[in-house]
Amino acid sequence: MTQIKIFDTTLRDGEQSPGVNLNQLEKLEIAKQLERLGVDIMEAGFPASSKGDFEAVKKIAQTIKHSSVTGLARATKSDIDYAWEALKEAEEPRLHLFIATSPIHMTYKLKKSPEQVIDIAVDMVTYAKKNFPQVEWSAEDASRSDLDFLAKIIEKVIDAGATVINLPDTVGYTTPKEYGQMFRYIRENVPNIDKVSLSAHCHDDLGMAVANSLAAIENGATQIEGTINGIGERAGNAALEEIAVALNIRNDFYPYYTNLVLKEIKRTSDLISKFTGMAVPGNKAVVGRNAFAHESGIHQDGVLKHASTYEIITPAMVGIQSNNLVLGKHSGRHAFKDKIEQLGFQLTEEKLMEAFKAFKLLTDTKKEVTDDDLFVILTDIQTDISDIKKYQLKAFQVQYGSHNLPTATVALTTPDGERVETACTGQGSVEALYNTIETLVKENIHLTSFNLSSIGQGRDALAEVHVSMTVNETPVHGRGSSQDVLEAAAQAFINAVNRVFFTKTAEEKQKAKI
Repeated sequence: MTQIKIFDTTLRDGEQSPGVNLNQLEKLEIAKQLERLGVDIMEAGFPASSKGDFEAVKKIAQTIKHSSVTGLARATKSDIDYAWEALKEAEEPRLHLFIATSPIHMTYKLKKSPEQVIDIAVDMVTYAKKNFPQVEWSAEDASRSDLDFLAKIIEKVIDAGATVINLPDTVGYTTPKEYGQMFRYIRENVPNIDKVSLSAHCHDDLGMAVANSLAAIENGATQIEGTINGIGERAGNAALEEIAVALNIRNDFYPYYTNLVLKEIKRTSDLISKFTGMAVPGNKAVVGRNAFAHESGIHQDGVLKHASTYEIITPAMVGIQSNNLVLGKHSGRHAFKDKIEQLGFQLTEEKLMEAFKAFKLLTDTKKEVTDDDLFVILTDIQTDISDIKKYQLKAFQVQYGSHNLPTATVALTTPDGERVETACTGQGSVEALYNTIETLVKENIHLTSFNLSSIGQGRDALAEVHVSMTVNETPVHGRGSSQDVLEAAAQAFINAVNRVFFTKTAEEKQKAKI
């Protein structure tokens, strides 16, 4: 069996999904969960793109010990230098360097001749190798590149010191047959190809990212790049959980394996969905809520008689528990602490007490507290931006009736500590609530999306709200959870506004260091 290394780019390519904007605490939590999942390489970001991304990559590089951390860089010395400063404290500093190789990109984007592109690629790989022991070189838009030119430039960057060669289907254009043939051609026509690993990076514009990735594996790729839940620019990337489970279930056909801990898949999927605000479609393979649901009577009968009649993947394989009831109102602090450690969370004593109080408040109104409920509480507390000045919801009331104009009254404390209160109307309860909060925060706000979902089942289930908006023309998203839908909506709105202050505070702290 051949190992397929997993290169996760959720924190870089995944964050480029429209409307996604993760802060440093959220990125760090995702990185720690990706480490638990067992990814071999995680692309933590693009250090040269912004101060925020630089600091996040640096923090992740300092924290993660069991996965190789990498950062993206264009073929420029300044990008490479930024990446080294961010990654030099990593256990295994790694650089992901790219330059376009397709005729359309070289002509219209780079405005360079093929010979100039080769020279730049060789020079930058040589420069990067002065510091980075591992340099992955990517031929952007490889799937639309001339194969002879591709073979020529790859041979030269390998001689310059590249250790991994990535052949991306950058625009999701190719087919499995074509993509596999490209890998076979490179293996057969690059004389020094045995010195490097071959990697595949596929986008899903035509819905073939996973199929293309598997075709690459069949033709010599030993590293696969993608994201959890398949998120990413445009239609997204290859979904890593689908590839890993496919290799596992169909090991009769694919003699390959990954180091992923499959039972961590669902938890990782949920965490990323929560932080990005991108809901997982119900019919999504492996992690969708319907992946193990059987509606047809014939299917239900078959599953009851023998699960494998219609269920090729067991829920337990990917970390879905059929009964995850764990704690109730009589559970003590010790039991609570043991449970959150089982769930993989590491909280300070202060955060632990805060989480325990939130748990006890929930048990006052919810008899049965599940893993899903704890997951919401713990992720919210773990990524709470409590060390900055922010708006806080103190009280609210909404008056609504089928023949009355909805009216909301809200009391907040401002970042300066002042208590403010007012009331506004709206066409519905949520609009009235949001109009009132917007009046109090005195920021220029434009709401672009509102999503409501249920955590678990039953009438006492937690509600979770995700919003996207612009605050003073800065795109941002927020989330809130509560047993009350309107309270969850209010918390999500305020959370989004506070993220702007979090970013400003982080920038001010960085300037103070300089």
